[in-house]
Amino acid sequence: MQKNIRPIAVALTILSALGRLLPHPPNITPVGASSLFAGARLNGWMAYLLPILVMAVTDPLVGGYTRSTPIIYLAFLISVWIGRRLRNSDSPLRIGGACLLSSVQFFLLTNFATWMFGTFYAKTLAGLATCYIAGLPFFGYTALGDLFFTATIFGLYALLTRTIAQSERTVHA
Repeated sequence: MQKNIRPIAVALTILSALGRLLPHPPNITPVGASSLFAGARLNGWMAYLLPILVMAVTDPLVGGYTRSTPIIYLAFLISVWIGRRLRNSDSPLRIGGACLLSSVQFFLLTNFATWMFGTFYAKTLAGLATCYIAGLPFFGYTALGDLFFTATIFGLYALLTRTIAQSERTVHA
């Protein structure tokens, strides 16, 4: 990654994740997309650190921590890992597929945590199935939000990096 493009990736990751502080419908936040983007466009440990750091800083502002928080953070780290598979890709199809995979794993892990740590569902396979079924509407919102924000963040990044590359070619010409 060119050194003058890296700050753009860092800024987009932080700004998009901070978007969770804005009013929004349930489960429609940019954090999943931000985690996927960080994995795809940031190098090394920073890709994993930034989304979790933003979550840790903003969690107290949006409702605090629960027994499920470590599972939620793990799901976002998995999204970063999925994003790492996009390091050399600008393909909308691959990015969209990775986004949906991230949404599905987030749904599976966080609903499992809701069942495991909560008191609303019986600690049986039927209780787990009921928990997943009850969570389906939230999954729809999560997938919709993830797709929208993924397209927005990756699209902005492509636009900004092409603009910078074009201006550098113009300056050097």
